[in-house]
Amino acid sequence: MEKRVALVTGGAQGIGRAISEAFLRSGMRVAIVDCDGPALDQARQRCTQWGEVLALQFDVGEADAARQAVKRTVSAWGALDVLVNNAGIMIRKPPEELSLAEWQRVLAINLTAPFVASREAAPYLRDRRGCIINIASTRALMSEPHTEAYSASKGGIAALTHAMAMSFGPEIRVNAISPGWIDVSAWGTQGESAREALTAEDHVQHPAGRVGTPEDIARAALFLADPANDFITGENLVIDGGMTRKMIYL
Repeated sequence: MEKRVALVTGGAQGIGRAISEAFLRSGMRVAIVDCDGPALDQARQRCTQWGEVLALQFDVGEADAARQAVKRTVSAWGALDVLVNNAGIMIRKPPEELSLAEWQRVLAINLTAPFVASREAAPYLRDRRGCIINIASTRALMSEPHTEAYSASKGGIAALTHAMAMSFGPEIRVNAISPGWIDVSAWGTQGESAREALTAEDHVQHPAGRVGTPEDIARAALFLADPANDFITGENLVIDGGMTRKMIYL
């Protein structure tokens, strides 16, 4: 993975930062895109210990942001090998209270931005036989109440993944990762001081015996980004400790 170039949206905190760090540790150069300026600056300072980092402050929900992020990355390093569409938000409200503007904001960041970024990155990825990794969610498969916009966007990501795999292949592989319950509490700007106090019940309800961590998702992203795994495309890798396979009787 030495000197390969990755762009990670929503890369300053949580799963995105874990992926950025894993890529850097593997020898990649990473452009971290985030709309949170202080978090982005903190991530840049932390991540430079492992390699070359480009910090780009963009709100990918804005029309031209994804195109600009791709352009700046290629301008800096002359190439792009891996695009990780990770940025996402959730607005949890009953459907009757969710405004159309809120619905559209969630879809703009969670679904439209990955399409735009992928479209803009495609010529560069094709030149390098690169790949796209979309971060979906188990909410594409199952839901809690009042998550309509988020669930719809993640279901869209799962479908967009296999559609783009057909359109961009064979030069570009496109896969998705659907995380389940991932404890990202210590991966924000407050670090370990914000770590959530998980209970034994939280862990035991997972067939794997524990709640997930951002590192679990980062290892999967590193696997999918590896050119040696070029026979994997169009897949949605569910990483949830077995939760979506667990039958529950009330």
